[in-house]
Amino acid sequence: MKVKKYIYVILFSWFLGIFSSASTQEVCTECLSKVPQDMRDYVYNMDFMDSDQPLGEAVMRNWKSPRKPPWTIGYASTYAGNTWRKGAMERLMEVVYPKWKALGMVDEIVITQSNLDDSLQIQQMRQMIDGGKVDAIIICCSNITALNTTIKYGWEKGIPTLSFTGFTTSPYSINTSVNYRLVGYYVGAWMAELIGEKGNVIVMEGIPGYSASDQQNKGVLAALAEYPDVNVVGQLAHNWTSQIAQKELSQWLSTNTKKVDGIAVQSSGETGTLQALLQSGRDPIPPIALGGELGALCYWRQNPGYIDEAIYAWPPGDEIELGMEVMMRTLQGQGPRIQSILVGPATKNFDEIKQILNEDCDRNSTGWDNPGMDKWAPRSYIEAFFDNPSDPEKYDISSH
Repeated sequence: MKVKKYIYVILFSWFLGIFSSASTQEVCTECLSKVPQDMRDYVYNMDFMDSDQPLGEAVMRNWKSPRKPPWTIGYASTYAGNTWRKGAMERLMEVVYPKWKALGMVDEIVITQSNLDDSLQIQQMRQMIDGGKVDAIIICCSNITALNTTIKYGWEKGIPTLSFTGFTTSPYSINTSVNYRLVGYYVGAWMAELIGEKGNVIVMEGIPGYSASDQQNKGVLAALAEYPDVNVVGQLAHNWTSQIAQKELSQWLSTNTKKVDGIAVQSSGETGTLQALLQSGRDPIPPIALGGELGALCYWRQNPGYIDEAIYAWPPGDEIELGMEVMMRTLQGQGPRIQSILVGPATKNFDEIKQILNEDCDRNSTGWDNPGMDKWAPRSYIEAFFDNPSDPEKYDISSH
């Protein structure tokens, strides 16, 4: 896709200082010294960085857990009501946890759900800490500031916190995710070019007010604004839930007769978005952004010319596996260098989708496709973020 050209333009402009920095955070450039230059320039591009993204030196850099393995890991989840959370939980309990348990490094995963209630999540985390139940805590997609006092409290008790698929601004947490504004720009530019650089586009974000949603949305809108003949005719929110995406888009389509040429929708709302379009009777079905939901990918599998690539911003299984690996390395004392370990978006073409879906696939599937850790977060790349990298699966627990 020509979108690659626009990414290179971003990088070139950054080198020349054409853009003013969007980040107010101090960047630990030394902490990135082992990261390949092309990835530093791409993923850590300050003009496509959330101004709140913590990029300083990790407080855990010269630390290892004072507790001996096997460790108990707390997962203080904020929500369980969508297919993405289900996909993350399945990978955690069916793949990740059994692996680390068999290696003798994890004995239990303690899980809580707070249903998007910050106060309840804080209470659950403090109970984990005060009850001596856990040796580390992982969280996902949380409010960026609400948990900071609790995260510090845990750190003072020797219990580190890792946030995956989102970040906190606490200097006492470590964070793993994609660069959200960058992937949003990628999706927006891709959509504009796919529809011939002109037409009407609907933008559908996840949960307004959450950094992962806001920053990806800003990236999408910034990219679309680069195309004067592309008009944003609707902006909707779907709470990262396909049922809500279907409802919100159906309502919009029923009250608007404007032609829709494309929909830039955040995962995990694409299957519901597609179902709303199919039920609306609109012909042809305008292209939408796909990011891993199997139901929507199935439509592409059955209609090969529909789009040209799927763009993965947060594959649930790979995201939680990455977070757990970074936490295990941290507990072992490998020394994370920087507060936020960021990756770039992954893509798949039609031939790759054919390898995972047959033509008789289910358009209503609630499952997820993940690019795989070798493509999402290769081990050689992740090791560049640690002072003392080694294979975490070969750690000698008797030496701890």
